Amino acid sequence: MRNKVWLAIALVMALPVMLFTASCAKKMVQTQTQTQPVSMTKPEVQKAPDRPAEKAKPDGRLEEVRRQAEATTRLAALTAFVAENIQFATDSSRLSDQARQILTSKAEYLRTNPDITVTVEGYCDDRGTNAYNVALGERRAESVKMFLVDLGIGTNRLNTVSYGEERPIATGHNEDSWAKNRRAQFVVN
Repeated sequence: MRNKVWLAIALVMALPVMLFTASCAKKMVQTQTQTQPVSMTKPEVQKAPDRPAEKAKPDGRLEEVRRQAEATTRLAALTAFVAENIQFATDSSRLSDQARQILTSKAEYLRTNPDITVTVEGYCDDRGTNAYNVALGERRAESVKMFLVDLGIGTNRLNTVSYGEERPIATGHNEDSWAKNRRAQFVVN
């Protein structure tokens, strides 16, 4: 019976302690809840920090779009390189200031694309003999080639050919047409 009395005393003492502890815990939770401001706005979503491009692993579609954009850019640069001709004065193979500027940009393109080789084609208008025009076309192509070599482009990347008065781009018989035909143009090999 003594054990039962002690057990009853222990329970009587433990019960208020448990109730006190449980009620204090509720008050603490209520106090914490009451002291924290309630926000009615949506929580902000934090953006993940940007990863460097070399660490990011783009999915297949993004990589394909990037490759297509690069290919389009390369094609546009190649088209611009080929499209702009070097014009010459009548009976001359001397490069004008404008021709030198154009060739300087073409040399830069060739430096950034070291795998490209080109043929410089020399042309003339249809005045003069065929032999004279072929020789003049060759001097024009060589003049362009030497200017590019002086800018650091290797001779192994540059070929020349003369078509003289053949292959005109303007068929008229006036100064405007003749001026367009007195040219050197580039063909990528």
